[in-house]
Amino acid sequence: MLPGKRNNTNLKCALELLHNEPLHKRVPTHDDEGNALGDFMMLFPGLRDQAESILRSKVDILVEVLSQYKEVVFVDLNVPLNLLWVSIKYKPGLVLELSTYVKSRIPEAKLVGVPPEVMGG
Repeated sequence: MLPGKRNNTNLKCALELLHNEPLHKRVPTHDDEGNALGDFMMLFPGLRDQAESILRSKVDILVEVLSQYKEVVFVDLNVPLNLLWVSIKYKPGLVLELSTYVKSRIPEAKLVGVPPEVMGG
């Protein structure tokens, strides 16, 4: 675990493989205190075509990385679309930090269309 990071056990407990309802019906827009959540997407080219063992390994990496951040409140990995959606509590620079960490562990991951102000700039 990275220094200064706290294990997000809620994320680990919530990890399930579910038949997807549309994302707009499942993704939270506000935290428990009523604050708006931020979000970002990452593309994983070719993910859906990977062998099951490789796919499971990448899911394990995502769980390991994302569960270290208490600010992560929702994660959706859409394998047919090769797309990861992450909803977070606001923290300056967190999108860049998380996406860089994911990319360091899964090099083919690509951050999708995030405005500079969300990146903490």
